[in-house]
Amino acid sequence: MEFFPNAKTFLAIGPLSIQWYAVLIIIGVGVVYYFLKKDFKESGYSQDTLDDLLVGCLICGIICARLWFCLFWDAEYYFSDITHLLDIRGGGLAIQGGLLGGALYGLYYARKHKISFLRGSDMVATNILIAQAIGRWGNFINQEAYGQIVSESYFDMYPSFIKEGMYIQGEYRQPTFLWESILDLLGFIVLRFAYKKYGHGKRGDITCLYLMWYGVSRFIVESFRIDNLMFMGMRMSRLMALLFIVIGACGLIYLRFKRKVKKPVILFDLDGTLLDTKPAILATYRYLFEKYDKVENFTEEVQNEVQGPPLTTMFAKYFPNEDQEKLLKEYREYNFKMHETLVKPMPNCELVLKNLKDNGYKVGIVSTKYTEAVKFGLDMFNLTNYFDVILGKDAVSKVKPDPAGLYEACAKLNEGHDSCIYIGDSKGDMQAAKAAGVYTIGYLGDDEARNKAVLEEKPNEAIKDLKEILDILKEDHEWTYNMM
Repeated sequence: MEFFPNAKTFLAIGPLSIQWYAVLIIIGVGVVYYFLKKDFKESGYSQDTLDDLLVGCLICGIICARLWFCLFWDAEYYFSDITHLLDIRGGGLAIQGGLLGGALYGLYYARKHKISFLRGSDMVATNILIAQAIGRWGNFINQEAYGQIVSESYFDMYPSFIKEGMYIQGEYRQPTFLWESILDLLGFIVLRFAYKKYGHGKRGDITCLYLMWYGVSRFIVESFRIDNLMFMGMRMSRLMALLFIVIGACGLIYLRFKRKVKKPVILFDLDGTLLDTKPAILATYRYLFEKYDKVENFTEEVQNEVQGPPLTTMFAKYFPNEDQEKLLKEYREYNFKMHETLVKPMPNCELVLKNLKDNGYKVGIVSTKYTEAVKFGLDMFNLTNYFDVILGKDAVSKVKPDPAGLYEACAKLNEGHDSCIYIGDSKGDMQAAKAAGVYTIGYLGDDEARNKAVLEEKPNEAIKDLKEILDILKEDHEWTYNMM
């Protein structure tokens, strides 16, 4: 085993070697993975989704990058022998082919898993320029992607190692790799830290801006390079750069004036959001405290706490020595009796639900109550038929604040979560919606402590009347928490 046996090799083990070019590609992928991990989590995607997508895009990207290079550099030579195609030790990857291969796999994966391709491509495009900036240094090590002959004095303002690396075939060459690396790095900073924060554009904007930025940068740099891939006597890279610019510009125009934002899936919590069940809940808990504890222990703080979390969670905390199944049955029997006199729909509840149904929205409920209890309350007021899916505690794998119920509701509606709104009235509701990356609406009632907890989670919107949802739906933006 020998490290750095020559300028182009990182590690040699007998006849096998790892080139610096490969190491830099891996570093670039690692940096992109670091940023994407944060972006995907904020958007409600799992770690497995990121891993599967990145590996697939990387494999397809490398294969297509190699095929692209071989096709336009010397197709007769490379395709005459499979070993020529596979020999990438000295370089021979074209970024245009890599982007195409990665994009095709991304499109396939997005369709298969009901993910918004544009939302995913925006996240990738935000970060891919940093990988390209790093990868260009592989060109430097391999002494490729260089420019025209220059005098030695040309490098007076450059670091000495760049000057030495640009001495190729007995002449000094322009470091075009460095120019492109700097432009890529600048584009990364602009897209990730400036436009992403202040741009507030449409889904797909960043992808289009990436194509335009990369196209302009590549077109400029290719004017100075002399080792170009050619197609019918023309520089292939410049043709592709122009194509990228045109596609990006047309894409922006389409997104700005033609593309309609997809109707979001609309999911509700039940208690405190659609039905005013607070009096019935408190009356039932008071009954249990009187019977199994002391009514004076049912303080205002406890009253605020029991509204929202699953019954099993509260029973385990306040009645740990009681038979939980028996306690649950007793709670439900008493609570259902209280429904007749103490429960009522929230103001404008049916008006809003009817409007949503008439306008073709898919509507559902994700609640910490048992499904039977949810339907019991809805049936009392003839609201059940407004919902396409109803998921209670017993119908989801994990309860709020875990986002699992929101994902499962979207799946039952044959939709992804990339265009979804969740309306709830508790801290747990807000946490679940944010974790899922969906557009989050906090419903504020008459409980100041509860409202404060909701607002501390920074929902996208806070409303005091369900009718406000109809005005929000008239807005023109993406229905996700981070607005991408």
